[in-house]
Amino acid sequence: MDKRLSRRNFLKTSGMSTVALALGATGAFSLGGGKSALAALDNPRAGLAGFGGGFGPLVKDPGGILNLPEGFQYRIISEEGGKLSDGRVIPGMFDGMAAFAGRHNSTIIVRNHEQSGNTDNPVEGKNPYDKLRTGGTTALVVGPDRKVMDEYVTSAGTIRNCAGGATPWGTWLTCEETREMGHGYVFEVDPLNPENELSKTPIREMGAFSHEATAIDPSTGIVYLTEDASPSFLYRFIPNDRSQKPGALHNGGKLQAAAIEEMPAALAGSFATGQTFGIVWKDVNPEKPSLEAAEKGCIVFSRLEGAWFSGGVFWFDDTSAGEERLGRLYRYFPATNTLELFYESSEKNDLEAPDNICITPWGDLWIAEDGGGSDRVIGVTPEGQTYVFAENTLNGAELAGPVFSPDGHTFFVNIQRPGITFAIWGPFARSNSGRQRLMGHAAPPAHLAPVISDKLAAFAESKGMSSLEAAALHRHGMPIL
Repeated sequence: MDKRLSRRNFLKTSGMSTVALALGATGAFSLGGGKSALAALDNPRAGLAGFGGGFGPLVKDPGGILNLPEGFQYRIISEEGGKLSDGRVIPGMFDGMAAFAGRHNSTIIVRNHEQSGNTDNPVEGKNPYDKLRTGGTTALVVGPDRKVMDEYVTSAGTIRNCAGGATPWGTWLTCEETREMGHGYVFEVDPLNPENELSKTPIREMGAFSHEATAIDPSTGIVYLTEDASPSFLYRFIPNDRSQKPGALHNGGKLQAAAIEEMPAALAGSFATGQTFGIVWKDVNPEKPSLEAAEKGCIVFSRLEGAWFSGGVFWFDDTSAGEERLGRLYRYFPATNTLELFYESSEKNDLEAPDNICITPWGDLWIAEDGGGSDRVIGVTPEGQTYVFAENTLNGAELAGPVFSPDGHTFFVNIQRPGITFAIWGPFARSNSGRQRLMGHAAPPAHLAPVISDKLAAFAESKGMSSLEAAALHRHGMPIL
């Protein structure tokens, strides 16, 4: 039987639609009472099962912007063309973001601006890398009331700052999606030291290519990088300096591209869902990595996009891959050096054109679509089921930069054009590290999974364990209750 078809049919989603919120220019919109979601919070077992399957159908937003599930609300916290705290213009083309813990329970967001040349709302930097270029990054300090306390430029003079990735030491790696001479690099941005020399110094040994996103393994300091081009390759950067502090990545390292030894120049399009491969990493010249990756027979992807590292697993997506060209999700396990095709979309209703991604506090993978229509935020459970959390009703307006606040209570996401940053809150599931770990390995089909009591399920959630971990300990006689 075709593995792709059998898994797709088995994991077929239940067809969730959308929800909404409405809001005035300065207010917050909410949707209904959210009784079903709140009930799931009262019942720990329902919390795992209910939230794992989504938050229910979406409610139409009276404001006509963002549909969300019942019980959730949003606030627009930043808009293109407005004013930064120092009076400079808020730049346009909002894209990838990261969120860090700030003082007094605030959240510091670093945000990309995917611009290059002439634009109505450029990044106006005081210390730009290239004075002729209008891309860069800004930062927002958001208080516990989800209102902006400060907003400022953090880097400038770059091209098409599309995505990037947070570092474990509190900085942001912003990536240029271009092959233009003198550009196509990764830059490190420190939101606590904006527009410093670090922010305008390219990390050249991380390669000159059409960068998309990065993600760092905190246990090793290795940086994984995706390439938004066609063909597209997967890279990793092994830094010489593993101190994990600002500027350490500038001390050089080795850039490598992923390959399959027994399948030279393997086309990722031939992979089947659930299929795994042993990976070898081949050294490439950072000045011409794409060319050398092709010459050395590295894995050829369609067009790579988002990246995230969590629970010992590196996740990334290919936005136009698959039999229907609707997108795929991959996961790479550094511990075993294996690559797996985790999910392939076969229907637009399930997932279309996955772009930026993040892992939620309770362990699902969330994806911002870039399909050119009414793009959505799609959730994927450890079992490979999908559900809709949000829908952008502005046709042709890309969603970007999904990220949760460090406390897990607020979800931030952008509409790229016109640039809008949203803060969204409501009855999110509680943080669950055990379920996050579950995302890093294959769960058994529901009918083969161990049956546990409500009491044991509640205990597992309270201790940050997965139900599988709790069942295993219980069966081996551990006195966990």
